[in-house]
Amino acid sequence: MDYEALSEKQRAILRVIQDWLQRRGYPPTIRDIGSAVGITSTSVVNYNLNKLVEGGFITRSKDVSRGIRLNSNLEEKGIKLEERTLMRVPLLGHIVAGAPVPTLDTFNDEDSMTSVPRELIGSADPSQVYALTVNGYSMIDAMINDGDTIILRHQETARNGEMVAVWLTERGETTLKHFYDEGARIRLQPANPTMDPIYVDKDKVQVQGKVLAVLRRLN
Repeated sequence: MDYEALSEKQRAILRVIQDWLQRRGYPPTIRDIGSAVGITSTSVVNYNLNKLVEGGFITRSKDVSRGIRLNSNLEEKGIKLEERTLMRVPLLGHIVAGAPVPTLDTFNDEDSMTSVPRELIGSADPSQVYALTVNGYSMIDAMINDGDTIILRHQETARNGEMVAVWLTERGETTLKHFYDEGARIRLQPANPTMDPIYVDKDKVQVQGKVLAVLRRLN
């Protein structure tokens, strides 16, 4: 099936998915799509998404709420993808490792860089942006999978609910979690219902960066 064979609603849905991926770094939910294209019924959105799957335009994972991917052959189907301005940022290693994240001012490995769409970092200072490769599945419900690359802005503080990379000084490890200050202690909340939160004394947690975007690894 090519682009011309799609209904107007299906074309609009494709545009919404592309826009979300380019501007936010992750796909929309069914409700997000319905709101954007004027469809109130989630079953109707789901029907049209399945048609896009059948036509080879997208891939869906029904295990997660944002499990939508654009296929790589869209230009062959007559869809022109918007050009994206890329920037190079340091790839500092893995988020689950036995060492804190290296500081940006000591980074000097030009071979360990990765390309990132400029719009994904928003207003962040590019000199304070870096990338890490994710190990594990603790943030799977936040659409961050094993092998994905996260883009972070270096910062040493966090607000409740923000997704951050932290160094746990007593455990000697880094981890990626949602941050919550509960007074005497910090709760580091995974986005995986099979995993328990981590509770840590404030003096044993060092925030190392806030997540700005995710670059998905495609199998």
